[in-house]
Amino acid sequence: MALDQETLNQFKDTVRRYVNERLIPLEEQVSREDAIPEEVSREMAEMGLYGLSIPEEYGGLGLSMSEEVVIGNELGHTAPCFRSLIGTNVGIGSQAIVMDGTEEQKRDYLPRLASGELVGSFCLTEPDAGSDAASVRTSAKKDGNGYVLNGTKRYITNSTKAGVFTVMARTDPDNKGAGGISAFLVDAKSPGISTGKPYKKMGQQGTHVADVIFEDVKVPADAIIGGVEGQGFKTAMKVLDRGRLHLSSVCIGMADRLITECLNYASDRKQFGQPLSDFQLVQAMLADSKTEAYAAEAMVKDAAVKFDAGENTAMVAACAKYYASEMVGRVADRAVQIHGGAGYINEYAVERFYRDVRLFRIYEGTSQIQQIVIARNMLKAHAAAR
Repeated sequence: MALDQETLNQFKDTVRRYVNERLIPLEEQVSREDAIPEEVSREMAEMGLYGLSIPEEYGGLGLSMSEEVVIGNELGHTAPCFRSLIGTNVGIGSQAIVMDGTEEQKRDYLPRLASGELVGSFCLTEPDAGSDAASVRTSAKKDGNGYVLNGTKRYITNSTKAGVFTVMARTDPDNKGAGGISAFLVDAKSPGISTGKPYKKMGQQGTHVADVIFEDVKVPADAIIGGVEGQGFKTAMKVLDRGRLHLSSVCIGMADRLITECLNYASDRKQFGQPLSDFQLVQAMLADSKTEAYAAEAMVKDAAVKFDAGENTAMVAACAKYYASEMVGRVADRAVQIHGGAGYINEYAVERFYRDVRLFRIYEGTSQIQQIVIARNMLKAHAAAR
């Protein structure tokens, strides 16, 4: 454990108070304006939230996976855009460097990512490469002592404010598979980089997602993460294991928030002369939601322990992300049902969360990709045991 239990509990309580007293009151404003106040970013940086997963020696908090999911759960109790503000620095924007970066790359980027001075963004998805990540077409051609990047990346979170992009590009055009892909650290201010207009999304207002276009962008040879060509896809997959557990914990926090909203509404709202909470079919929806949220929490805690122990967690991380993201969708659906007509009106948080949670079944690996990962690992283990 990076922290003793008392310190972890204190940090968790601090984050909980911040969520309840500062972030939840801002939810409606952020949803309406599609913008998070700048001071929130500074406040979260001062709390150390940008550096949750970055080792202490590079300026972060260095939380273990088991500790990180505790904090992820707390952040899940509010609109997910606030978590996304720090999410790329905590996850895919920093972990490629943490896991596979050279010492020079770690010392250059990680302290600035941990402090929030620098925002990292992860560029993998393309117009024709989403779930099929190995089909990346963005090219990185040798040019003297460096490379020239060309291509378009799609749906890139925090790209409009990023200072550095982790870019997956094909360095070996003859290798059409994963082995031809390398990961580059690219200064967002490099000539030839442009960012598209942020997309208007179904939910998660306040989180900005846009395309990033690379046109003859020159990068030095030492921009390759780890200094080795052909390792980019492997790096991306390692990063996603941790990210999937983090997102799973956020889903659990959001389910808890939705359940609380339902309990409050069902206890106060009366029909046929009695509170909604007295009706057994409403109680059944509450019970199902709590049971599924508890099951997801148990899965994530178990997977996090395995991750911290250095075990291969590809399958259990996929199980957790698959179940938790589907679970929170079901909880959100029940929450709208319990609220009845009010649940369809944007005056109530459940209407917004119903739209917000839909994305969790898509990004960092769709539910269908998680199923494939799970099944392939099962079959591989079965074949090895025969």
